[in-house]
Order: sequence, then structure tokens, then C-alpha cells
Amino acid sequence: MRESVQAVQAEVMMSFLVSEELSFRIPVELGYESCDPYAVRLTFHLPGDAPVTWAFGRELLIDGVGRPCGEGDVRVSPVDIDVLGEVLIRLQVGGDQALFRSSAAPLVAFLDRTDKLVPLGQEGALADFDAHLDEALDRILAEEQSAG
Repeated sequence: MRESVQAVQAEVMMSFLVSEELSFRIPVELGYESCDPYAVRLTFHLPGDAPVTWAFGRELLIDGVGRPCGEGDVRVSPVDIDVLGEVLIRLQVGGDQALFRSSAAPLVAFLDRTDKLVPLGQEGALADFDAHLDEALDRILAEEQSAG
């Protein structure tokens, strides 16, 4: 018998930073599913564009609230290392990048809810993990193909 997928979702208002002078607030959806316990999904929708979803490590988001983390496409860091106030999330593909600024509080609340669903460090203990991983990879590839 298969366990049902449990999920945590939150909508967080973030500033989308277009440039030093220009930013606007948009709702960003955060998602987490027990069938893909290592990843969180961040979905945003800019006016005139299709929704964009990024999947990246839950641990990267957890660590990035308190200290600069990430290499490559996804980087997360506090705005001020000495104050748990705001967090920058930088998503980059080639020369294109999206930069978000969020209050830390809703991110921490979301991460706390994911931890109650699947405690950090217990991800690998989920039954049938390999099958879930294959399903998740298939779903991500299908999403990328349909979006591309």
C-alpha cells in the first residue's frame, strides 16, 4: 500500500529586485512534498510571463537564512549576517538572474513546517525512496519540457 504524499505550502510576499533602483512585491509560492524530501520548490509569476518553478535543496534554504550559501544557480544569504531579518535568494541561468528579498520570518515558519513533516536528517528513512526519487525526476523533466 502506498503512503499518500504529504505537502507543505506557503505563499510569501517577496521583493523581486529588477535593479538597484527598481523592485516590486510579488507573491511567491513555496512548496515541499514528502515524496521529494530533499527539495523545496519556489514558484513565481511575473506579469506577462508563465509561472516559473525552481527546485533546490531544503538544506540550502535552511542554511542560507543564517549565512551565505550555495554555488552556481541558486544562492541564499542573509541581507545582514548579524541580524536575522531579511534573506536574499538569487536564481541564475546563464546571464539571466532573478533576485528576491524576503523577510526571514515566513521562510523560517515554512521550513519549520517542513521539518515537522520530514525532520531534517530523516529524509533517507522514507520508505520506497528510490521510486519516489525516480518519480520526482520524471516530473521535473516533464515540467521542464512542457515549460520549454
